[in-house]
Amino acid sequence: MSPRPPAPRLSALDASPALVERTYRALLDAIVAGELAPGERHTQEALAERLGVSRQPVLQALLLLRSQGLVKDEPNRRGVEVAPLTAAFVQHLYAVRGALDALAARSAAHRPRPELREPGMALVRAGRAAAAAGETRAMVDADLAFHRFLYEAAHNPVLAETAEVHWHHTRRAMAAYLRQPVSLRTVWNEHVAILNAVVRGDARLAERLAREHCDASALTMLRLAFEHDAPAAAGGPITTRRRR
Repeated sequence: MSPRPPAPRLSALDASPALVERTYRALLDAIVAGELAPGERHTQEALAERLGVSRQPVLQALLLLRSQGLVKDEPNRRGVEVAPLTAAFVQHLYAVRGALDALAARSAAHRPRPELREPGMALVRAGRAAAAAGETRAMVDADLAFHRFLYEAAHNPVLAETAEVHWHHTRRAMAAYLRQPVSLRTVWNEHVAILNAVVRGDARLAERLAREHCDASALTMLRLAFEHDAPAAAGGPITTRRRR
């Protein structure tokens, strides 16, 4: 009997997909936090050195960020830079968000939903605590958690997937907005009003409040961020310096 060929040996799995994901998340968080600011040139080599990884996961992460409109190639193509936040982009973003949020709230309120009151109020309390502590990232996360809660309550996966595309840009715009010295009491009061309408099953009111909340947030953001720059209609870049 001829000898049986050796069984194929299992080889170590390539961990690069997980490394690419971690690299992408690290760069995304840095963009949202303003650590990687628009107008600065960043090379793959420099980013890889800062993150302690090779160039390959940085390259893959940058490709994803570029496809999402968060970074762009420099004119000489010797690096990338973070895409600027403009008034026009924020206006367009929140126009889409307003329509999606209104649909989510209306869908969530298709019938009385008393079971949503306590988990919704828990998110509100977390948001108010983050605002009181002045923790920008926690405030952004709390706000998005509340809105995602409404999307999940709508039980429309297509709606949630459509909105998912815009969350990264919303996080970034909100982080710029929340770095301004502004009270967030109104924001969370509006969240409570939306939640109450959903819990009561008042779909028309929930839809209206969600749209008005999104419109008001966009107007406040633009006013704070552009009051000393070009008019909003001109699409000037957002500045994040504190007002004196």
